Amino acid sequence: MELGKLKSIIESVLFISGEPVSLAKIAKITQVPMPEIENAVMLMQGEYAENSRGLVIIKKENEIQMATNSDNATILDQLVKSEIQENLSKAALEVLAIIAYRGPISRVEVEAIRGVNCSFTVRSLMMRGLLERVDNPKDNRGYLYKVSFDFLKKLGLDGIEKLPDYEALSQDERIDSIIDKENKGSDA
Repeated sequence: MELGKLKSIIESVLFISGEPVSLAKIAKITQVPMPEIENAVMLMQGEYAENSRGLVIIKKENEIQMATNSDNATILDQLVKSEIQENLSKAALEVLAIIAYRGPISRVEVEAIRGVNCSFTVRSLMMRGLLERVDNPKDNRGYLYKVSFDFLKKLGLDGIEKLPDYEALSQDERIDSIIDKENKGSDA
């Protein structure tokens, strides 16, 4: 595979994942030998650093992840603080509603329902204390998300089943079919 294309694919995989990805997984999905993957990652790390980009690729053992440049930490802290202190955005409310009614649910399943990446939104909701992450018994590569006790306290509920129309919305067949399609697609 041409090096430029490989770097583009790695960058896309890291962006969409939002979490660490193993080099072996990238080699498997691209069908490119591990030494070429390692070389591409090393070159990408150098390019990001050399051009003072806002993103960096961090490597820990045999996993890599896209992260923000630490030089921008003070600005990003202000953004995160304002996100936590401001009212929830429409996207955050949608993600929170999906997780409240369908949780525990994976981020990938939430994205399948919404049709867009929600990594930042999920992180923001977790930082606000509205969501919590639990291990996924079916897939040890990812997590499941569910609402937290703080979510229930802020709404004044003594249980998740007290949400409006909980029975109907937590078992909607249309959503079940979207999640089933996503799960079948990820098993392939």
